[in-house]
Amino acid sequence: MEKRALISVSDKENIIEFAKGIIGLGYEILSTGGTLRTLEEADIPATAVDEITGFPEILDGRVKTLHPAIHGGLLAKRSDRTHRNQLEENNIMPIDMVVVNLYPFKQTLEKEGVTDEDIIENIDIGGPAMLRASAKNYADVTVVVDPADYPAVLKHLQEDSLTAGIRKSLAAKVFRHTANYDAMIAGYFTGETKEDFPETYTVTYEKVQTLRYGENPHQKAAFYKIPLPHEGSIANAKQLHGKELSYNNIQDANAALDIVSEFEEPAAVAVKHMNPCGIGTADSLDTAFMRAYDADPVSIFGGIVAVNRQINEAVAEKLSDIFLEIIIAPGFTAEAMELLTKKKNIRLLELDATDSAAEHEKLTAVQGGVLIQQRDNGKVSERDVTVPTKRNPEVQEMKDLLFAWKAVKHVKSNAIVLAKDNQTIGVGAGQMNRIGAANIAIEQAGEKAKGAVLASDAFFPMPDTVEAAAKAGITAIIQPGGSKRDQESIDVCDKYGIAMVYTGMRHFKH
Repeated sequence: MEKRALISVSDKENIIEFAKGIIGLGYEILSTGGTLRTLEEADIPATAVDEITGFPEILDGRVKTLHPAIHGGLLAKRSDRTHRNQLEENNIMPIDMVVVNLYPFKQTLEKEGVTDEDIIENIDIGGPAMLRASAKNYADVTVVVDPADYPAVLKHLQEDSLTAGIRKSLAAKVFRHTANYDAMIAGYFTGETKEDFPETYTVTYEKVQTLRYGENPHQKAAFYKIPLPHEGSIANAKQLHGKELSYNNIQDANAALDIVSEFEEPAAVAVKHMNPCGIGTADSLDTAFMRAYDADPVSIFGGIVAVNRQINEAVAEKLSDIFLEIIIAPGFTAEAMELLTKKKNIRLLELDATDSAAEHEKLTAVQGGVLIQQRDNGKVSERDVTVPTKRNPEVQEMKDLLFAWKAVKHVKSNAIVLAKDNQTIGVGAGQMNRIGAANIAIEQAGEKAKGAVLASDAFFPMPDTVEAAAKAGITAIIQPGGSKRDQESIDVCDKYGIAMVYTGMRHFKH
């Protein structure tokens, strides 16, 4: 009995070669619309679906394959006598292969100036129905959704080695594909209706690469990205040089991008294990980087540097003197590239971090579920703060306080950051109590702490941190406020002439 294949594809890549291959194996081809015209133009014999259904395409092509003559042929179990009899009684021929990919919904969303009508018309109905029906009946039907699979499927057909296991794998890919497609559609409609946390939450990601391993060599890992481009994200970075990124590289690079995106002026950020070890800003990138480097010249070794200006030869010379895993910048001059690419293993990523602070949700996996929250895009300016102490910050102190507040937001809690003259000089990260974090930051700063400012990501539960700050010579403090014992901290500040400001906003980072 002659076998039949239904081909209806939006992406026509390599479909002519595949169709010729199955014709050579004795398949009859059924097809629709643009695919049928493509096959006919290539002199490949094909039968229009409406000749099989006896019903024309209607509603501008919205209805063409939704018919028992098609779906009966796809869903009938060949081993079931009742199914075979019903096919015969209704003059329905089995369909042995389906080659379908879907209307370009994702590509439509990406178009500038796209209308709602265009988006709606690119929601495929018949395609997913055929794919799902064929995949459900994989025991009898071969279903191909990915043009990349054409050569392998054709080879298996030629060698008569297309097993049920292979068809099941193809079916699994179909269900992943339709789930991805539907998730994008659901995301579009949910966004249009502005529902923050709907009753079910469906997201989809597309694989970028399999990683060598995860956080540690015994852990398997892979990197996925959201289907639609997210400007300023590590997933869209262009790697110009160096070996493949690792799991930890990607985590650290993402953290570096988050931090550097806080600053409009030239800025440089050095990150180690997802915490900043040095941040500097200045009127020039050269000076900004030296401030980031001088903040902690020990911890930057083996770290990641992100900047928000093009790297020129002068900056590249300084960067090349240090062992770094990754350098991220919106661009590199030819001279900088020539210098930096002399190092074989350093990864150079081109990415503008300007848009990396755009609104999107943060997902954190927990056992048996996931936590979802809005990204922490909270910002504070001078007009947002209040001053509970007797002394107000001086002009430079206020600049340093706001700089330190941007930095402490990106340090693991409990977090304390010391800063002076647009430079971090001490970072206390991830401690179980706040005074512990303060002591680490103060010890790192040493004599530089005199005349510096201190930022705390959450309020002081007791005045011990303020006492330590006063002893170190810190002159101003920025913190959320809101503790029942705030007055005790205010009193200590007033005792030592420290200016303290409240932000009314905390920045826990777990």
